[in-house]
Amino acid sequence: MKKFLMGLAATSAILAASNVTFTTTALADGHAKCGDVKMAEFNWASGELMANVDKFILEKGYDCNVELIQGGTTQIFAAMNEKGSPEVAGELWVNAVRDPLDKAIGEGRMEVLVKGPITDLGEGWWVTPAFAKAHPELDSVEKVLARPDLFPDAEDSSKGAFVGCPAGWGCQLSNASLFRAFKMEEKGWRLVDPGSAAGLDGSIAKAAERDKFWFGYYWSPTALIGKYNLKLLKWETPWAGTENWDGCIVKPEQECADPKPSAYTESEVNTVITKSFAEKGSKASEYLSKRVFPGAVMNAMLVYMGEEQASGEDATIEFLKKHEDVWTKWVSEDVASKVKAAL
Repeated sequence: MKKFLMGLAATSAILAASNVTFTTTALADGHAKCGDVKMAEFNWASGELMANVDKFILEKGYDCNVELIQGGTTQIFAAMNEKGSPEVAGELWVNAVRDPLDKAIGEGRMEVLVKGPITDLGEGWWVTPAFAKAHPELDSVEKVLARPDLFPDAEDSSKGAFVGCPAGWGCQLSNASLFRAFKMEEKGWRLVDPGSAAGLDGSIAKAAERDKFWFGYYWSPTALIGKYNLKLLKWETPWAGTENWDGCIVKPEQECADPKPSAYTESEVNTVITKSFAEKGSKASEYLSKRVFPGAVMNAMLVYMGEEQASGEDATIEFLKKHEDVWTKWVSEDVASKVKAAL
């Protein structure tokens, strides 16, 4: 009996050991396709949505373990550059960190995985749909500048109203410089300071909801562009270069006496990863390299988030259910099936 019990104990120990080994191996195999991923969740609506969509697809479709790290552009970039975490920044607006990013790439700490993870994004000068419909021939900034009479200013109807940025915003300086560069005052325009973000948004909403004409500065992706379907004007004037833009256009008037006419600087947004993450050869990198949100879809989702007060997690479910035609192009059929099953 003693020998039998000893043998039974030994057998149980072997089985237990085998079970532990099997379980550990199974867990390892389960995450072999991806592993742990630390991703930035930027503190604006599109950044929040993108991060949560990535998290859901990577966890449900690729068996990843994703941790989201919240923050703003400079905060996230500094953490990636100095600590290597987070490992992924899905919607990094490059203009805010261009020099240190170029240095980090040159020194091998980071690399750009996707140029333009959202299409049709950027800053510029926009008009309302009512204007675009009434005057399809006036489809460029320069053509619109010749017609200040179509945008009568509320304070002086003899002048056209161009709505710039509130004082204190970076874009307030660039718009004021371009206003001078294109000699807009001489052409009959007045540069309107909307006073605040609410004032800027309110001026657009008021015009759009009444089918009135409006001309001014804004950016995309934003809920407001999506809600009111504003039209971005093209520039016939080419971009006049870094020296003119960085050395003059973005500076106060006393430091920019002679700004040259220029198209608005191109907004560059990339998905950036750390070099160490790239070297893992993770399935996450493969997925992220194919993930590009159509601008119209992103703007529509931002409208949904605003109207429904939806979090990034809630909006992710809405996006995955409503825009299956978009995200299924980023993944294999097998992964798509897993994601759909998890909804």
